[in-house]
Amino acid sequence: MAELDETLESVAKGPKSVSTDGTRVEAQGVDDVIKADQHLAAKQGVSGKFRGLRYSKLTPPGPTA
Repeated sequence: MAELDETLESVAKGPKSVSTDGTRVEAQGVDDVIKADQHLAAKQGVSGKFRGLRYSKLTPPGPTA
């Protein structure tokens, strides 16, 4: 996950496109990198033990029958 954070930081700081000697390179947009980060975070949350949910049994206070 740290690699994606570094990529996001470098994309935000760097230029959108560069052309040198007839070669043009265009970087990923910041929006695309943020969407990828959100997708990977959601994917990681779903793959956990509870899959993003936690089940618990609620019992009201007071005498039980």
